[in-house]
Amino acid sequence: MAVDRPAPSEPARRRRRLAGLARKTGITGVALVLAGILAFGILLLVTPSARSAPGLARSFDRAHRVPYPGVAVPHRFATALEATEDHRFGKEPGIDPIAVLRVIYGKLTGAGDEGGATLYQQLAKMLYTPGQASLSAEAEQVALAVKLRYTFPAAQILRMYADVAYFGQGFYGLEAASCGYFGVPPEQMSWPQAALLAGLVQGPTLDDPLEHPAAGRAREEHVMGRLVAVGAITQAAANSYLAIPLKTLLSSAGACRV
Repeated sequence: MAVDRPAPSEPARRRRRLAGLARKTGITGVALVLAGILAFGILLLVTPSARSAPGLARSFDRAHRVPYPGVAVPHRFATALEATEDHRFGKEPGIDPIAVLRVIYGKLTGAGDEGGATLYQQLAKMLYTPGQASLSAEAEQVALAVKLRYTFPAAQILRMYADVAYFGQGFYGLEAASCGYFGVPPEQMSWPQAALLAGLVQGPTLDDPLEHPAAGRAREEHVMGRLVAVGAITQAAANSYLAIPLKTLLSSAGACRV
């Protein structure tokens, strides 16, 4: 004789629905992760070898009539650049995964690029995909950033970056920029001079301290703030550096030549 079982209560039905939803969500999440891993593996296979980077940097320097390799990157500029552009440089796997997801989301939704590219990604863009802003170029930069990270030591990455970066006023490379703006070789740059140059890499024309002194000073202030934030200098030191007039920093512009 069949026994009628009582219908499950509303709380029980709700728990079952939530459990089913959790299982579906978990399966979907795992599938997305696996698809992402597969896509990234394909990217690593189809993108060029990072070992070509020094040759590309050499060709870039030859085209702009600057010596290759350039000078070793001095401590102050390296610290200012890392603090501003990539404060986890040397510790990350070449990319910031959260920033990469933000960029992809921005490209797909039209929300814009919120930035966050590591120094490895920026170098990949300068060497392999200059002037390109498509989603495929962004993906290529991500794969190449990882390859660069595990192919070259951090010091060599910084040196290639400083070799090919544009600093405005026709100055390609750190040595030309240091001599052109301040009249000193890179190793003799002061903290405020190093901060000024590190701030130029994202907007070398808009933030040109000779043509747009207010914008140049604003970028210097931003870099000084980042140096304080990472503990490279004290707030008191930053205040004293920012008290130096911009025209004083630039008073010997063009006094030395590469």
